[in-house]
Amino acid sequence: MNQPKEVRTGGRSARVQESIHSAVRQLLKEHERANVTVPMVATLAGVTPSTIYRRWGDLNVLLADVALERMRPDTEPLATGSLRGDIQAWAEQYLDEMNSEPGRNMMRDVQSSPTKGTCVQILGAQLRIILERHRGHVDQLPDIDRLLNVIVAPVVFRILFAEAPLTLEQLNEQIDLALGQ
Repeated sequence: MNQPKEVRTGGRSARVQESIHSAVRQLLKEHERANVTVPMVATLAGVTPSTIYRRWGDLNVLLADVALERMRPDTEPLATGSLRGDIQAWAEQYLDEMNSEPGRNMMRDVQSSPTKGTCVQILGAQLRIILERHRGHVDQLPDIDRLLNVIVAPVVFRILFAEAPLTLEQLNEQIDLALGQ
């Protein structure tokens, strides 16, 4: 299975990667995913298809790389003043984003990625920020695995495999379970 190669940040390689990522994002706005090809991306990005194949191996890995980049949040999770409030705000935003058509596509792309653990790292980092914010103010903090297993996993499962995503009421029930309430 092909994995994206590690590259130095900055410089020509970073500019080429950003150009290719930008081309993918633009093409996905203009075309159905099934109609996007490596030659289309290469032409729009101003590179040869071999540049893409050398770096990503195939289109699925490139789409997953772009999706993972989009999953990285721009800001820290909202601070509401309480642990439950912070987790609820974060979880509602996550449910809303992942239940959108771009979110569903992003999850499908990442699912075919050889770097699946990256999602857990990204989500775990967000949850760690919330937990650290409340360390020393809350008697019993849940661990990150518990939050992922009890909140995130049902959100993803229901979006991908059920007829309907979790309702906000069901999401709140999962938050209560995760926090032992």
